[in-house]
Amino acid sequence: MKTPTKALALSVLIAMSAAGCSAGQNQPSNSKPESVTELAPVVVKSGFTTKGGNINVLMSSDFQTLDPGNSNYVQTANVGQLYYRTLTMAKETAGQPPTVVPDLATDTGKVSEDGLSWTYTLKEGVKFEDGTPITSADIKYGVERTFAQDVFTQAPQEMNAALDAGGYKGPYKDPSAVFKAVETPDERTIVFHLKKPFAEFPALASRSNTAPVPKAKDTKLDYTNHPVSSGPYMVESYNRGKSLKLVRNPHWDPATDPNRSALPDTFSFSLSTSQATISQQLLADSDPNAITLDSNGALQTSDSAKLADAKVKDRVASGLLGCNDVLSLNTEKLTDPDVRKAIALALDRQSILVQYGGRRFGELTQSPLNDKMRGYVETELELDPAGKPKLEEAKKLLEGKDYPKTLTYGYANNRDAYKNTGTVVQQNLKALGINVELVAIPAPNYYSVMASEQLPDLGRSGWCGGADPASVRTSADPFLGPDNEGTSYGFSNTSRYYDPIVSKTMYELRNTDGTSEELGRKWSEAFGTALKTYPIVPLIRSHTNSVVGSNVRNAQVGYFFGGIDLSIVGVEH
Repeated sequence: MKTPTKALALSVLIAMSAAGCSAGQNQPSNSKPESVTELAPVVVKSGFTTKGGNINVLMSSDFQTLDPGNSNYVQTANVGQLYYRTLTMAKETAGQPPTVVPDLATDTGKVSEDGLSWTYTLKEGVKFEDGTPITSADIKYGVERTFAQDVFTQAPQEMNAALDAGGYKGPYKDPSAVFKAVETPDERTIVFHLKKPFAEFPALASRSNTAPVPKAKDTKLDYTNHPVSSGPYMVESYNRGKSLKLVRNPHWDPATDPNRSALPDTFSFSLSTSQATISQQLLADSDPNAITLDSNGALQTSDSAKLADAKVKDRVASGLLGCNDVLSLNTEKLTDPDVRKAIALALDRQSILVQYGGRRFGELTQSPLNDKMRGYVETELELDPAGKPKLEEAKKLLEGKDYPKTLTYGYANNRDAYKNTGTVVQQNLKALGINVELVAIPAPNYYSVMASEQLPDLGRSGWCGGADPASVRTSADPFLGPDNEGTSYGFSNTSRYYDPIVSKTMYELRNTDGTSEELGRKWSEAFGTALKTYPIVPLIRSHTNSVVGSNVRNAQVGYFFGGIDLSIVGVEH
């Protein structure tokens, strides 16, 4: 799932006390620097069960959308679990990949003998915020909306790629079209029909595609202003770009929902506070009820040393994330793989890690895939693991090449690290005779721009592994996979990578049977082949610390969400 302004997925601290201590710096000869992947997660004041009070969520920008049918972002998924439910749910445990558990459904699904159908039964007593019972038709309609990519440009597509949808385009373009991929034999039963068996389908059923939407209340793009609640909270007020307030949904039945403790009475979101201000307020504990969902807990690089202060250290939630940042190279502009490779080799990734805050914020990676994934196969890239540039090799690759001498680097404008990364890229590529122009993009619109004709030539992208971060496919396919027809690049594929052979292989793998390990190996190999042409440059796997107010309880950093898990947080009052 995308890290909106990297939170994603998305979407990073605790270890050494000095900021900017990056991988590859000189260490004493008898010491081994601790990897962020070896750090134990920290949950702030767990075991709290008292209901009541208000949580203030400080954010530097608005959500891209609150519409579950138009969202592929970890921040929306995090807040979304408060006001919508799905058939299954990715239940977080700090520092670990989430576990898929039943949510609106009675179990994680029953698969047919041939593996081509998955059947779910809704729990009894589940209702919308107006008291109307949630039916299988509401689930089906929620899925249908995500096929309307002409309306919802950021609708999650992993499930849709697996369904035997026969070219269905959503409920708006042709209302008479029949959606045969999902059947509803009765009000509590819903059946999904797949193109090919997909053992990891229960994870797809946890994505926001299966959030119920009452057809009569669907207002298309305006639905973001007041999505109809099926969860423990509902929207009381939403002033776009300024504030959001969630209050209790009186028709939510906790007996049907063991996954969400729903402790606070209200959540109040401030949507226009600068990250520097958020960081200072949280460190100073000026609002004891405050948290943030901003990436890296909104901490500035210069603030990281303060995490060891006596008045701060017990208020720091931390954990390893499933989130990876990469530099996406627009392959429609940079068509030559050798030119893209030269850019990758010229990058000082060590300095980029310093811009993120150093080793406390994450570690350099050679791939957005990792050895915790089922069937993972390592890809050997020629990037220096310590992040040092290989400038002479880069220059040699460009000899005799015709390549753009000016490129644009787009960055989300809510975090200094993104702009500073652009400055590093600018300096590095100047040595290759390439001028890089930095272009600020409003954070809420970042991924919309990345999917538009205004796509910059270079830009940071992030992904948090989807609902099943242990699956190779749920990271490899969104990063570099094709669209649902297999004829172009996929909608999360911000590098617009498409290769007639490799992309066809990925498309066919979507429809290939096998175990997760077998398919993981095949996906790893196809992804590795693509990665070696450098449509993306692996940067950083994140480890986040997020400071919370002194009244906040049960604060854990979600592996998938990249921020404080709102489903279990509480507040002393």
